[in-house]
Amino acid sequence: MTTTLYTSDHEWLAIDGDVATVGITDYAQQQLGDVVFVELPKVGRALKKAEAAAVVESVKAASDVYAPISGEVLETNAELAAEPALVNSDAQGKAWFFKIKMADKSELGGLMDEAAYKAHTA
Repeated sequence: MTTTLYTSDHEWLAIDGDVATVGITDYAQQQLGDVVFVELPKVGRALKKAEAAAVVESVKAASDVYAPISGEVLETNAELAAEPALVNSDAQGKAWFFKIKMADKSELGGLMDEAAYKAHTA
């Protein structure tokens, strides 16, 4: 079963076992506007929780995407790299940024469930 959690910086992570798929929320993409470029982390990169892991650029601004949990990058989304506008059309689906093997699941404790995230963005 997959569990989805959210950060206060508008990243989402879908957890399946010890792997988390990470992207930005629909709320974040609306704030950014039309996304024109994404820079993804290298596979094998070790990330610390809250470390800048990727970059998303829109016609309005550039923004870092932070690692919501520590771990090793297992995979990046080649489809997203080739078509950054996927962030605008399917932010919480096809437009995932990277998959990370979680190093310490206890770091999930400070993240929000969907109801808490909706309250956070209201």
